[in-house]
Amino acid sequence: MARGAAPDGPVARWRRSLHRARTRLRRSAVDYFRGDGADWLALATLLLTVPLLGWATSVAPAWCPPTALVFPVLVGGLLLRPASLLLLYAAAGTALVSENAILGPYQDNPSGAVTPGTVLVVGAVGFAGLLIAQFRSRVGVPWRRGGTMLFDLRERIRVQSQLPRLPHGWHAEMALRPAGGQSFSGDFVVATRTSGGRILEVVLTDVSGKGMDAGSRALLLSGAFGGLLGSLPPHRFLTAANGYLLRQNWDEGFATSVHLVLDLESGDYELLSAGHLPGMQLSAGSGRWEEKASNGLMLGVHEEAEFHGTKGTLRSGDVLMLFTDGLVEASGRDLAEGIDRLIGEADRFVAQGFRGAAWRLIEAVAKDVNDDRALLIVCRD
Repeated sequence: MARGAAPDGPVARWRRSLHRARTRLRRSAVDYFRGDGADWLALATLLLTVPLLGWATSVAPAWCPPTALVFPVLVGGLLLRPASLLLLYAAAGTALVSENAILGPYQDNPSGAVTPGTVLVVGAVGFAGLLIAQFRSRVGVPWRRGGTMLFDLRERIRVQSQLPRLPHGWHAEMALRPAGGQSFSGDFVVATRTSGGRILEVVLTDVSGKGMDAGSRALLLSGAFGGLLGSLPPHRFLTAANGYLLRQNWDEGFATSVHLVLDLESGDYELLSAGHLPGMQLSAGSGRWEEKASNGLMLGVHEEAEFHGTKGTLRSGDVLMLFTDGLVEASGRDLAEGIDRLIGEADRFVAQGFRGAAWRLIEAVAKDVNDDRALLIVCRD
């Protein structure tokens, strides 16, 4: 035996075996909660829980009633695959039969025996758990990964909606508030700087629908629009976006969009619209707001749609606001009235500046509106 080598005795072999078993168990648990491993660990744990509950019920039915079996049944519906879940249900049914034999018929001991109501409750919970497991199996996303996946999708939309850093003398901010306090919205923004950073391109889009219904389509479109933006000349972007939307063949496959192309050196800009609401520009010299409207059909409606732009210039102190209809539209109220209300609230920020104003404007104008709301503010200091 080489000098310094540890003796290969029974204790050493036992420690190595214990270490391998612990490592295998830990890896299985990690894989399982990532959604990649088998569910044998959870099944074994729940199968051990069932006889323990049955024993506790037979010893102290007042503290552990027969309906306690709903807990492993419910947890199994969230953790197990349908085939494994049936094994757990068989164990739970056997436990109920055993408890009924030990505690006696419910006519003699109605407070502590297995009653028909107990069987109905456990059976109903088991049926609901089986439906959940089958749906989860059909979708192919374990519940342990479902919440993480939704969180990741929400973060991807948020990251794609971030505006690029602007040079000194410029400020831009965007606020988004989904309908009903949800995490997903049919409104989104994609932005980039092109021509060596001189040109800022921003696209604000309002997908048909709202909230969760429009969130999946908004995620798909934001990724596609982000790839198109900056890769095509500005006047070809909306045409390409319209063609992409038409190819999806969605039942509710239209969207409005406005494309801002801003020269960060001169302040000259062009707005190209696809059925979107007009922008509003504040002129610091006159203190008045001017409507900046351009023509164009909504995206996803007509293959030969044309999109025309309107031009303007942002001078020192000027502000440009772009927004979606959820911010200014409301039942029983004219669109012009909603825009006037937004402008009235925006006038409060003229003296103090518009930094941090986007979110506060949404709160002031459309706090409790059941629609997606988005506001983009670009100002020149």
